[in-house]
Amino acid sequence: MIPVAAAVLLTAASCSTTRLIPEGEYRLVKNEILVDGDSGFETSKISPYIKQKPSWSPMLYVYNWAGKDSTWLSKALRAIGSAPVILNTDMAMASAENMERQMEYLGYYNSSIRPQIKVKDKSATVQYVVRPGNRYIIRNFSYELPEDEEFRTVFMADTANVTIHNGEYLSVAALENESIRAAAYLKEKGYYDIDKTDFSFFADTLARDGYADLVMKVAQKQAEEDKPLYRYKFGNVTISYPKTIKFREKVLKNLNTIKPGKPYSTSAINTSYSRFSALSALSGVRITLDRSTFDNGIVDCDIALTPAKQRGVKLNLEGSSNSNGLIGITPELTYYSRNIFRGSETLNLTFLGDWQFKPGTDIKSTEFGVSGGITFPRFLLLPSSFFKDRVPTTQLKASINAQDRPEYKRDLFSTSYTYLWSAKRLYYQFTPLGINLVKLHHIDESFLESLSGNPFLKNAYQSHLDIGSSFTIYYTTDASVVPAGAYTYLRLKVDLSGNVLSLIDGSFKKNESGAALIWKTPYSQYVRGEFTLGRTFSLGGSTTLATRLMAGAGYAYGNSTVLPFEKHFYSGGANSLRGWQSRAVGPGYAKRNSNFVIPSQTGDLKLEANAELRFGIYSILSGALFVDAGNIWTINSGSSESPEGRFNMDNFPGSIAADWGLGIRFNFSVLLLRLDMGLKLRDPALDGSKWVKPNKWFHSGGNAIHLAVGYPF
Repeated sequence: MIPVAAAVLLTAASCSTTRLIPEGEYRLVKNEILVDGDSGFETSKISPYIKQKPSWSPMLYVYNWAGKDSTWLSKALRAIGSAPVILNTDMAMASAENMERQMEYLGYYNSSIRPQIKVKDKSATVQYVVRPGNRYIIRNFSYELPEDEEFRTVFMADTANVTIHNGEYLSVAALENESIRAAAYLKEKGYYDIDKTDFSFFADTLARDGYADLVMKVAQKQAEEDKPLYRYKFGNVTISYPKTIKFREKVLKNLNTIKPGKPYSTSAINTSYSRFSALSALSGVRITLDRSTFDNGIVDCDIALTPAKQRGVKLNLEGSSNSNGLIGITPELTYYSRNIFRGSETLNLTFLGDWQFKPGTDIKSTEFGVSGGITFPRFLLLPSSFFKDRVPTTQLKASINAQDRPEYKRDLFSTSYTYLWSAKRLYYQFTPLGINLVKLHHIDESFLESLSGNPFLKNAYQSHLDIGSSFTIYYTTDASVVPAGAYTYLRLKVDLSGNVLSLIDGSFKKNESGAALIWKTPYSQYVRGEFTLGRTFSLGGSTTLATRLMAGAGYAYGNSTVLPFEKHFYSGGANSLRGWQSRAVGPGYAKRNSNFVIPSQTGDLKLEANAELRFGIYSILSGALFVDAGNIWTINSGSSESPEGRFNMDNFPGSIAADWGLGIRFNFSVLLLRLDMGLKLRDPALDGSKWVKPNKWFHSGGNAIHLAVGYPF
């Protein structure tokens, strides 16, 4: 059925994107940069300086559905659609001039760029023909410094780090970068007044053809004014904040790295700013520097702190529905209180509910949970002094959940002790101790009997104790709440459980299966890992293409034969395969387990890939076209385990589930609401052909609707 989906897109694409363009004008469809000769020049260095760029969005077709009349329908279609970019020759000439200036900045002197316009029907391509200019190799590089001996000593101590060297090409870009670097170094060494404008360069290109003799001159402001070259020190340092917020003075003192009498340095200022900004109790930090009234090399400092809202409530709601009539609602209410111990500690109390039901029937499932946590802006039980510019945190959490499903009732208790810290774009989370206790206090007899032939499921549905550790590392190029434009992220999480206990399990009592017991409950032993790679590409304007690849696997050993149920992988739902409801996919070719009234398909292994085209519609409203593919599988080789669900390289490609769909989003900057409708393309659980025909998309079992907060990935 992929050809059918492609036919739908081709039908939309067949609508002309130039139908409404006036006579004598053209739609800009492409920019090309052609380098005259084989110079090895990288065109990506100048392409950002093209002023007029083509754009594409599905809303371009909506715009062209409008007629040339002024009826309300045509006006509405033009208002919500995206108008084509009309070629502007003046902007093409201006773009060529921009790129010529950039090439000179990069060291290609007297370059020329000529725009050529290629027209076909009402579409136009602009070709920028580049002829790179002359380049000069630096032959001799020297310095001209002020007479102050202390300044000369400080400056020359850093010459090993200078970024300009003999034999390299001369360019304004290189000179500017060195000016910025050298100024930053000198500021760090106490020269408060210096900046990049105090550096000038003189290049002699006449002495030898193709070469340049370069001199770097430092003109210190104080020297020109006949004043001493001060290496400044910090004078008075004050920390001010409204009296409505109470802070322990010791906390603020320890966070502040700007100390009276210490040499002036930009790193001390930046570190203090970063540390104070990390406090949840604050919404803003302003650091003001002022030279002392007396011209004696002293800089006074004022640190002004702005408090954040100290208490509040957050509400999160997710919902889903599928064509079988099953409805799911997941509300979450969180109360937070910042600065509870007057050191920016944050208390969070969360109340979670999950209801799934089928109207007109007795089918229902309920879950209610309460969790609490306290975050401390420091490492507890460990030194935090090795974190220079970031504030590490410690989280203490505890929760209890009660689940009532048609097949069983159980309670889940958990607690954890976690360290979190970051370095540049990397974020780390280490939980040295996490404890989870699952107690089944009722299980339906017919359900239990139905599991007797499937050890994989039967062992998963028993009381167990999970004591272990986990580590997560996360990298992102954009940490915004709602990222915009192109960005990349990676996430790796590893869980280990039961290994320490296994060293002493000889002293524990055993059950009839030989598993060691703690508090009359078997402890779990396993390793589990998850990896996620995401990349969002900018396609021009408000159109982006977001992609994600996920992989996860878990393996039980030692005291366990299967993973704990809550550590199983599942697929389907608002952030997964959106053609299915949560936990309704797989494993493998397996049909839905009829023992579960509400879907609960799980496995040891998960692979999933997603792609979503996001485009603006109007104001805060945007749309999406998406495709999801993947599944879960079991990897336990138990003889009674369903072979349809087991991972096998021979039948792996055929066990992939896939869907496509449409969505709308309401982007409120700090909050994004979305509604997605997923339509099944391929269902491995089907008999015969696994492809779902279009006439089945809007019938029972053919689709699912999801309401959620935030992007799915």
